[in-house]
Amino acid sequence: MDIALIGIGKIAVDQHVPSLKGSPDWELAATVSRSGTVEGVEAFTSFTEMLEARPEIRVVSLCLPPVPRFDYAAKALAAGRHVMLEKPPGATLAECIALEQMARDRGLSIYATWHSREADKVAPAKAWLADKTLRSLHVTWREDVRRWHPGQDWIFEAGGLGVFDPGINALSIVTEILPDPIHLKSATLSFPENRQAPIAADLAFHHPGGARVTCDFDFRQQGEQTWSMEARCEEGTLLLTNGGANMYIDGAEQGEHHSGLDGEYPRLYAKMAELVRKGGIDMDLRPLRHAADAFLLGRRTVVEPFDF
Repeated sequence: MDIALIGIGKIAVDQHVPSLKGSPDWELAATVSRSGTVEGVEAFTSFTEMLEARPEIRVVSLCLPPVPRFDYAAKALAAGRHVMLEKPPGATLAECIALEQMARDRGLSIYATWHSREADKVAPAKAWLADKTLRSLHVTWREDVRRWHPGQDWIFEAGGLGVFDPGINALSIVTEILPDPIHLKSATLSFPENRQAPIAADLAFHHPGGARVTCDFDFRQQGEQTWSMEARCEEGTLLLTNGGANMYIDGAEQGEHHSGLDGEYPRLYAKMAELVRKGGIDMDLRPLRHAADAFLLGRRTVVEPFDF
């Protein structure tokens, strides 16, 4: 199937383009970007122009920042195109709900992707936790914003999510692997003096079984990056590291050792192909709901200014 990739930035170049080139399901037929291109692929700077010029491209994948994404997705759906959304699927819950309804009204597929759910050990972790009695789950998600988003000021603007841009990856795993629903009960958000989005966050959740569920997100990590979560249960302890790529039960590694992001985006595109073929929709908004609740409920603290 032909697909158009919208927004040729770092994540598109590093993950989307290689995944599409290696996929048996997809042919990257066009790109839309103000500056980026992909060698050998027709490039447009106008999304409207691409839709008009390439009516045979029935699927678009949006890799734009979250704030402008709604307008692009709505325009694609109005033009009869299936839509795949990079995480987070939008800047607000309401616009994501509206997009899902647009897709349903038109009989189109729409997919809110959460790439970290496709990490190699997320499914085994979910299976292991399914019949366990959880006592605590702690997430440590600390990375260097300068390394992953160099000079990208939009991430600290209103709607850019700040540290929840990576933190929502952790929330996507937590909502996938826990057998019981959780909801936020308290949060502390650290806002740089000169920014509109937080650079760090501490979250605490209500768990129906009384387990202690907490998250520590920070965008100021230097040196080794930390993407881990530890679940302590009556029956043992599960540890996920490297963003869900590796898993340990009571200290013993389970399965093969992987580096981060291995296979995540190829699996997303395989799922999108299945949705399009079956006319399906996948718009799980639980990770975004937890992030939104943090902004609603969180206590705001001001920290030192941040500049790239």
